[in-house]
Amino acid sequence: MANYIGGIDHALVGVRDLEQARATFERLGFRTTPLGRHVGRGTGEHCLMFADDHVELCGVVDPAGDSEDLARFLATGEGLWALALRTADPEGTYAAWQASGLEPAALAEDARLFEPDLELRCKDVMLNLTATSGVPLFACAPLDPGRLRRPEWLGHPNGARAIGSVTVVVEEPAALVASMSKVFGATCLTETDDTLAVHTGRNIILFATPDDLDMLHPELEASISAEQPTLAALTVLVPDVARTAALLDRHDVAYRQDASGAIGISPEHSHGVMLEFVAG
Repeated sequence: MANYIGGIDHALVGVRDLEQARATFERLGFRTTPLGRHVGRGTGEHCLMFADDHVELCGVVDPAGDSEDLARFLATGEGLWALALRTADPEGTYAAWQASGLEPAALAEDARLFEPDLELRCKDVMLNLTATSGVPLFACAPLDPGRLRRPEWLGHPNGARAIGSVTVVVEEPAALVASMSKVFGATCLTETDDTLAVHTGRNIILFATPDDLDMLHPELEASISAEQPTLAALTVLVPDVARTAALLDRHDVAYRQDASGAIGISPEHSHGVMLEFVAG
């Protein structure tokens, strides 16, 4: 496990109205956690929990608190905001990243308070966007893994069970080889003429041009600019796409399905996220 990274821990989705986002994703068939507030900041979350990773719907809950980074992102729209990578050893990840020249910030411990009285903590290793060629990445080590995934949070009506991949739109995927090699280790990268795939341990982060995005996700419709790296598409694994489609039909959700059966939800129906359900 290069640099002690073992997959995506969670994908962060920036939303302008947390309660509206919660309702939207429940309509898409996800079960959401109670509201969690980030201790010492003005932000909060509802999570879509899976057995080994999760999606965090993140919004401002206290405008008087520290929420500058999220507010800056939301000024340009909603959608995938950042990726937190799971580290088995935050001190080891910090040392490896420091040795590779990434200059991570000092380790920081964060806490979240979920209603009514559940506190969950994690240790983060943050990276500057300059070091990652503009890709918003950091490492996260949950300190309370046994308390993080309650059984009642895991049973999603749409069958969702894990993050499969995240597609990042960039102008030239090859230009990110050097920085991603430092983050993940060179052996985790697979490069083609037009794409760069990073095998994180459990999931894949795929870097592609706007034209290749259309080919990779033909059932999704969106116009993505590649002026800077953009976290565009989130692929979620489900055991039975027919069951997922049936739920979306019952909830009157618009979607498209390609020849392989993959289901695509356009960003306007999922708070800026190109959302894809695939069998797996």
